Amino acid sequence: MSNLLQPKVLMSIKDLQLAAKTTIDGFMAGINKSNVKGTGLEFSQYRSYQPGDDLRWLDWKMFARSDRYYIRESEIETSISVKILIDASNSMKHSCDGVSKIDYARYAAAALGYLANLQGDAIGLYVFHENDLFSLASRKDPQHITRFYHELENLQPAGKFTRAIHYKHLFAGEQKKELLIFMTDFYERDGEISKLLDVLSALHHEIIVFHLAAENELNFDFGGYTTLQDLETGETININSARQKNEYIEKMNNHLADLRMQQLEKHIYYSLININQPMEKVLRDFLQQRQKMFI
Repeated sequence: MSNLLQPKVLMSIKDLQLAAKTTIDGFMAGINKSNVKGTGLEFSQYRSYQPGDDLRWLDWKMFARSDRYYIRESEIETSISVKILIDASNSMKHSCDGVSKIDYARYAAAALGYLANLQGDAIGLYVFHENDLFSLASRKDPQHITRFYHELENLQPAGKFTRAIHYKHLFAGEQKKELLIFMTDFYERDGEISKLLDVLSALHHEIIVFHLAAENELNFDFGGYTTLQDLETGETININSARQKNEYIEKMNNHLADLRMQQLEKHIYYSLININQPMEKVLRDFLQQRQKMFI
């Protein structure tokens, strides 16, 4: 695995578009050496052959490259609108080993935007923070993708997560397929993130949630600190006993299990992302989840 896909090294590349290209190039090289055959990323155009399929739709070029049978779905327009939603509340400033949640979201979004643009899909960006929702509607021209990177580079966390306002209007779509990719740490006090996902799931789009968590909060390992401060409320708590750690880990595991079940009930794909793990994992999870829709 390339070291360039490690979060700390990747985020040292200040040019976000170059970082995105580096990530995708490394990911594609990994795909070509893995068990994923064929074009891999053109999953909206092809699916695996199943007994009974019309042989006239077999793609022989794909067979020659992969030694596997693929069916070409149809000649209809296959591009989609990919909307990336980012939670930019203050809690996303949380970091571990020099990597913050917001930076991980920024670079993951850049890579996925690069991938979508490569496939000819329209890409949009929506950023949520206190009393504000920045929106960059989906388009696929070169100037638009440049602005997409510019907005990501200048993204700054602020306040609490935006309360439910005009979500339905923004994400209702125009009778075309949309993929919504939401990056959040799921920090909510009044169910505001859950309410957003309720609204989005009712619109029947495909939704993937990347739940970003840091290694230190997953394992309650804060390097000798005895006090923690809530980044959104300023409240502090003392952490100084093994019993607290065991109780915390048990509650965290139960919370994560509940979150996963809640998303499954809404037909939302949920993926817990440790921000201290390689970016390649995000892309592989993304590809695998997308393939489930077409195979």
